[in-house]
Amino acid sequence: MDFLTRILLEKEKEIENLTAVQTVKTKVRPSFYHIVKEQPKKMHVIGEIKRASPSKGVINENVDILQQARSYEAAGVSAISVLTDPVFFKGEINDLAAVAQVVDVPVLCKDFIIDKRQLDRAKQAGASIVLLIVAALSVARLSELYQEARKRGLEVLVEVHDKDELRKAQAIGAEIIGVNNRNLKTFNVSLQTSLDLAQPEGKSIYISESGFKTDQDVEKIKHSYHGILVGETLMRAKTPSAKVAELQVSRK
Repeated sequence: MDFLTRILLEKEKEIENLTAVQTVKTKVRPSFYHIVKEQPKKMHVIGEIKRASPSKGVINENVDILQQARSYEAAGVSAISVLTDPVFFKGEINDLAAVAQVVDVPVLCKDFIIDKRQLDRAKQAGASIVLLIVAALSVARLSELYQEARKRGLEVLVEVHDKDELRKAQAIGAEIIGVNNRNLKTFNVSLQTSLDLAQPEGKSIYISESGFKTDQDVEKIKHSYHGILVGETLMRAKTPSAKVAELQVSRK
């Protein structure tokens, strides 16, 4: 059984037993989409809070997530992503709630969302962006959850892995499209995925996700992508703020 199938089976069990979430007082956060559109020459970094992963195991289980989030914000990230999956990534929805209270930048709830109840919890916990993964949803379900998220005032990062998924994301009018360089079935990573799916400049913004370790990696995709999402590299960095600065290359 591949990673994605295992995760989705576990997610269905989790949804039936959702625990209460700490409700965060709503903050007015800037739109991630507008931040990116207003600063086209900057490589926008989404810094991720990620304790573990199915492929790498524990990455930084004892991290002080509030200190990590503050260091990201101080370094000028355009958004902060928080993994909230408990089984495979050792995250929790209350991690998101805690981070949302101490930063003012857009906050992404990073999870495998397949149900409207997860959107409500993300909103309650202070998220301003949610992730929808095309590979995890039927076209009808993708469209439904996208519209439901927008009704709740949430921005949506729609994640794709190949040309067919990219077409589906574009078909629902996704404004923020993430190309994940990690294959969710094998968890292998290749920046070639982003190069293969590069799109011309248009209304949507494109984020390249996973596989970035140095500024040289970012240079390879900078002309076709407005931003990058970085987790493991920042979680392992001795000085996360310095690593963010390195990755924020100029796009022009």
